[in-house]
Amino acid sequence: MDLRVAAYAVIVDDEGRVLLAHWNEGRRAAWTLPGGGLEPGEDPADAARREVLEETGFHVELGDLLGIHSRVIPARQRITPGADAPLHTLRILYRARITGGRLRNEVGGSTDRAGWFPVAEIADLQHVQLVDIGLEMAGL
Repeated sequence: MDLRVAAYAVIVDDEGRVLLAHWNEGRRAAWTLPGGGLEPGEDPADAARREVLEETGFHVELGDLLGIHSRVIPARQRITPGADAPLHTLRILYRARITGGRLRNEVGGSTDRAGWFPVAEIADLQHVQLVDIGLEMAGL
């Protein structure tokens, strides 16, 4: 079984909008929370801050650890070509707030744009399950 550990941020602005990144890898493109996999030896909090900056252009300060979500993806459902083993994903979610930067789209990464969405509109967006998990953990 393979293992992937990743860190994500739930960021809500003063207008109650949530910051999402548009993920473009895998079988279908979809909106997700900004974040991603840890580099070898990287602290999860550092990974969350780095990934938010890469995917959205914003510097953030992390707040509460909202929780850790664990999921095992069967080999046949994995997006990695030729993967023949299940993937255990551990996703660490933090609450975060913006401290600087400006909204911009990632170039050449796993996401291709970022944007703000009212919580009430997220259900109608093509989005990954992690968004729902993060919103629930954040009490939204």
